[in-house]
Amino acid sequence: MLKFTTHNLKKVQNLLEELNYIVRYEKGSFQSGYCLVENNKIVLINKFYDNEGRINCMLDILSKVEINEALFSEKSLQFYKKLFNL
Repeated sequence: MLKFTTHNLKKVQNLLEELNYIVRYEKGSFQSGYCLVENNKIVLINKFYDNEGRINCMLDILSKVEINEALFSEKSLQFYKKLFNL
């Protein structure tokens, strides 16, 4: 089970960034999610979420997007496989 720490938040965010997503934390009353804006992959996370909410949103996004494991560093690939039991 993944602990909801700032360190793990950075590791999960790094997975998205290695997949060429831009991760942004914004204020507002919206659901977190991902989108393509003029061919830019952007992940928007509600700034008011705690670490658990942020990590869960990013894990949900990672489970839905196409993953190119070749883009991951060796360390990130191991973390990704551990997260999703691959």
